Amino acid sequence: MAITSYRRRWTLDDRAESPWHSLPVDVPADCPGLLVTLTIPPIDGVVIDIGLEGPDGWRGWSGGARQTFAITPTAATPGYVPGELEPGTWWVVLGLHRLPTEGAELIVEAVTGPVADIPGLTSYADASAAIAVPERPPRRTLPATPGLKWIAGDFHAHSLHSDGSTPIANLAALGVAAGLDVLAITDHNTIAHHRELPGLSDRFGIGLIPGQEVTTDTGHANAFGHLTAIDFRQPASTWVTEVARQGGLLSINHPLGGDCAWRHPLTEHPPLAEIWHSSWLDHHWGGPIAWWQAWGLDTVAIGGSDWHNRTSPTPIGTPTTWLAVDAAAETPAELVEATLQALTAGRTAISTTYTAPVLLRVEDTLLALDAPNTLVLSPNGTRHPITSPHHQLPAAPGPHTLVTHTGQFLSSCT
Repeated sequence: MAITSYRRRWTLDDRAESPWHSLPVDVPADCPGLLVTLTIPPIDGVVIDIGLEGPDGWRGWSGGARQTFAITPTAATPGYVPGELEPGTWWVVLGLHRLPTEGAELIVEAVTGPVADIPGLTSYADASAAIAVPERPPRRTLPATPGLKWIAGDFHAHSLHSDGSTPIANLAALGVAAGLDVLAITDHNTIAHHRELPGLSDRFGIGLIPGQEVTTDTGHANAFGHLTAIDFRQPASTWVTEVARQGGLLSINHPLGGDCAWRHPLTEHPPLAEIWHSSWLDHHWGGPIAWWQAWGLDTVAIGGSDWHNRTSPTPIGTPTTWLAVDAAAETPAELVEATLQALTAGRTAISTTYTAPVLLRVEDTLLALDAPNTLVLSPNGTRHPITSPHHQLPAAPGPHTLVTHTGQFLSSCT
């Protein structure tokens, strides 16, 4: 057993140099485990993130949700990838997210050797096993283009693999109870949760989409697909190219979301954006739609609840993103792949909830469902009155939105 310790006062000058700093740890051959502990002083205004990088790549991230974690060849703390501890220099990565003016003294201790108790692992497994499969509400069947069908999804949710309060099994259960067919699990700066998704998809009968929220203090983006970890420390332009290179899809998250609004410069826009987000509390406020128009209406709009815990602003499935997928897709795994294909093709619509009024594109027709006495706004600004619960009108190219006579946004379709 060997112990590597660091005690240092970190200042605003350190944060100005870089938000992220790496501390080396030597890992010997045939190492049975690595246990890392961060001690943060109880000072107001201190928020420190922590993660781990090995010689062969990224191994996980706690953000500010945990201060201790462990990795062994067979198991790891949620948020971290188990597996061989390759010999060489490893790096404990600190994120100086918030520091007071006087700075803060941090202590980092890394222990190589046997790990008797992996922090967070037993409680996570026990909580997962206790989750029952809930009853699914009556399905909402929406008219679709021949060969396609509409399924319901949510593209933003967090588990105990990052700063969520619950295991992925409970996210799956909440998704089923909300009527969803697919749910993206998008934990911060980690892909440790991906290995759980196929088994839980089959257990709960919902397609769990592998995602990761690439997270910095100047903007977040969700990367969807079977990807390696996207390095959040690199410029955001590299996220766009790397996700595309790996065959995934990148989405700008909550672009007007308070202190984590999108502020990264980009010369190439990713294909998706989370226009409908839980931070859009008053749908009379047109800010998110105005951002979409300014960013470019060729961007495919999606929605995400960004669910973390019971105090989150909206439940899972609020808003609901509808996807026109291959009608032959049935199993959870098939629905995941069909969803990624639908996103690539831009076949999406968004409603505030699963049962709320919705605007759909079906071939060359727009359908406004359950929305009498509303208006459809076309891309060129023209308005079309909706007079019945099942109203059809010709579809012009580009996104359309559904609003009330008072200007409240109800739905959009791409």
